[in-house]
Amino acid sequence: MGTPITKAVIPAAGLGTRFLPATKAMPKEMLPVVDKPAIQYVVEEAVAAGLTDVLMVTGRNKNALENHFDRMTELEAILKKKGDHSRLEKVNHATDLADIHYVRQGDPLGLGHAVLRAKMHVGNEPFAVLLGDDIIDARDPLLSKMLAEQSTRNTSIIALMEVEPSQIHLYGAAAVEATDDPDVVRVTGLVEKPSTEDAPSNLAIIGRYVLRPEVFEVLERTQPGKGNEIQLTDALQEMALNPVTSGGVYGVIFRGRRYDTGDRLDYIKAIVQLAVDREDLGPDLRPWLHEFVATLD
Repeated sequence: MGTPITKAVIPAAGLGTRFLPATKAMPKEMLPVVDKPAIQYVVEEAVAAGLTDVLMVTGRNKNALENHFDRMTELEAILKKKGDHSRLEKVNHATDLADIHYVRQGDPLGLGHAVLRAKMHVGNEPFAVLLGDDIIDARDPLLSKMLAEQSTRNTSIIALMEVEPSQIHLYGAAAVEATDDPDVVRVTGLVEKPSTEDAPSNLAIIGRYVLRPEVFEVLERTQPGKGNEIQLTDALQEMALNPVTSGGVYGVIFRGRRYDTGDRLDYIKAIVQLAVDREDLGPDLRPWLHEFVATLD
């Protein structure tokens, strides 16, 4: 059995240029998905899987992230005085979610560099990485399955999802071998954003990882790759090819609901998909959507 995992790392230093001008002064991770910022969904997922020690890797102009998860005594006092206990509970929920720490990335040198900034906090133990652009539906747990596989196999685990071959160039792609579990594969190779012709499969890496601490040593010697950035995929490729020293890499194939909030169109889809399933919004939103769609015919 592997070491019990307690720490989650959430890289959140990106500039969010695809959402300008909205992200000129507000972190993209704070964009609301219905009535919660995207980053809160990710922290809630980590906590639901048992990870309550969270390190956010941030950058300049990200103070709103820290403020969101901190106490806001003036707001709490106003809500308490008004007797608005429902909203007060929501405010306190965000504050009490986890033990959250922060470190700055400094230079935007890629996901691998952002993960490397967590080395001092994580130490010599396995840890999870959750990307803030990916929201995994709470009804389709993924991280708990990945943590269980890491504990059983004592290896690094990545989340994989089947995508259309025409879309694989947007992701890292995995070459794999089957195991006795149809939802778990052994990763034999990884390619960052390959062309359709060069992709080893249509299994795309999505934003969840459970990594052994050996990844830090590999990242320290990983040279800039695609986009002149230090790619986590390149480090994982080396680990996959050297299982004796690094423990190798396995993948958990996710077949549930995932929302990509890093793309404008998918962000809008995520809001609608999550809202229609809400008990407080769905009953009124669903018939309105039917009526709206009918006007487009």
